[in-house]
Amino acid sequence: MRKRISAAVVGLGIVGVSLLSTSSASSHGYSDAPISRQALCANHTVTDCGAIQYEPQSVEGPKGFPAAGPADGKICSGGHDGFAQLDDPRGGKWPGTKLAAGQGYTFSWRLTARHATTDFEYFITKDGYDPTKPLTRADLEPQPFMTVPMGGVQPGSTVQHQGTIPTQKSGRHLILGVWNIADTGNAFYACSDVDLS
Repeated sequence: MRKRISAAVVGLGIVGVSLLSTSSASSHGYSDAPISRQALCANHTVTDCGAIQYEPQSVEGPKGFPAAGPADGKICSGGHDGFAQLDDPRGGKWPGTKLAAGQGYTFSWRLTARHATTDFEYFITKDGYDPTKPLTRADLEPQPFMTVPMGGVQPGSTVQHQGTIPTQKSGRHLILGVWNIADTGNAFYACSDVDLS
């Protein structure tokens, strides 16, 4: 009887480890500079975030933004209803990273699963952007202010890009980072609130 119980406990342990391995293997990545909404939830700077606080790396949606990708109003969540807290503007009260227009900045991503990469793109909101409303394509400049081509290379676990914040911007804005995967139909999305005052 003891041998059977021991075998059952060992079996459950193996299943548990397998499940943990599977969930971490399906992890991907997120922007941590400027800090993204999902990173703010994961580090508990922002509360009432739901499931995203446990898996900030999982904001994955169709690639091809802005022609394709998540629907307007669901861009920050990658179109995932389970991560809808990221689309909630919270009255414009998301903490914003203080940056200066025209200043050089190191953008960075933390990758928990490294995928062959087409490129990283960075979009910024237009002048007059209303941070109290969910993000739409009409809120963003139509072209990225920075594109970093990768040519299908698999990046390391930490990725950094040197860029410049557009000079004509001031006040409250949002930077949308898009990590386009080369060998799937998906991309990863990260919304970072910034203060350019």
